[in-house]
Amino acid sequence: MFMTPEFWVAVAFVVFMGVVVKTGAFAGIAKSLDDRAKRIQQELDDAKALHEEAKRVLADYQKRRVEAEQEAAAIVQAAKEEAERFAAESEAKLKDFVARRTALAEQRIAQAEQQASNDVRAAAAEAAIKASEEILRSSVKGAKADALIEAGLKDVRARLN
Repeated sequence: MFMTPEFWVAVAFVVFMGVVVKTGAFAGIAKSLDDRAKRIQQELDDAKALHEEAKRVLADYQKRRVEAEQEAAAIVQAAKEEAERFAAESEAKLKDFVARRTALAEQRIAQAEQQASNDVRAAAAEAAIKASEEILRSSVKGAKADALIEAGLKDVRARLN
């Protein structure tokens, strides 16, 4: 039995364990394992804190995104309302402009008609005066005729104008 390799392995193991216990290596190993466990626990706590911070940041960004979308919708709505108001103002200004231009054109047409009427009357008066003068000159002769013609022409001119 003392000659089998298993026996000597068992003896070496017991001696090794005795040396480890005597020198306090178990305490070092246990302390090292405890330190590692604490370090791992600290890393887990840090990871959990980072995870919570990431959740808060995500919630904040989602809130900001919603607010930005609402603000963008409000800006778009305001732009639509401004465009509609501008279109209505432009249409009103255009109608006013057309009305003023139409009134001005009608006024100019009326003035042109009045001027044409005056020109026609003046031309008719001149023609009537010349015709009267020719008729009187051909039918009446002498100095008395000239005086009569002059008086008649003055009278005709005064009445026609």
